[in-house]
Amino acid sequence: MTDFARGEILAPGKLEQWSEAVHAAGRTIGFTNGCFDLIHSGHLASLTQAASQADELVVALNSDDTVRQLKGSGRPLLPAADRAALIAALRPVSAVTIFAEPTPLEVILQIRPDVLVKGSEYSEEDIVGAAEVKSWGGRVVRVPMVPGWSTSQIIDAIRQLP
Repeated sequence: MTDFARGEILAPGKLEQWSEAVHAAGRTIGFTNGCFDLIHSGHLASLTQAASQADELVVALNSDDTVRQLKGSGRPLLPAADRAALIAALRPVSAVTIFAEPTPLEVILQIRPDVLVKGSEYSEEDIVGAAEVKSWGGRVVRVPMVPGWSTSQIIDAIRQLP
């Protein structure tokens, strides 16, 4: 464990201060984002891989409104505060924030991560913030998804139960 609190939930106004402190200590920051509506082993695998790319990992969670826009009515299953608490409790995660914008670009610009991590289902050209992270010397890493694990698949399976 580092001097920085593990699992800290950061308000948007605290992102730059946290990031500056981490960088001033000579540590690197990894960044990933998503809905994380129902935590499953696929999420754990991708977060563990993302955390292995840097000293600290920040996870930006979509707000409830943006989850609804992306996934449809009935989602999210859990409100943002609950999703943030769950993600923050995971060992690979250093900090969590919630964003309400359509994309996490504003968060990325505030944190200025050294590594931007997304799933391999995205091409680098489609990853929000990839060009910006590369412009300041950072890198983009695409991690493989765990086959058969998605929140939508789990929800569909539950709905089909007798």
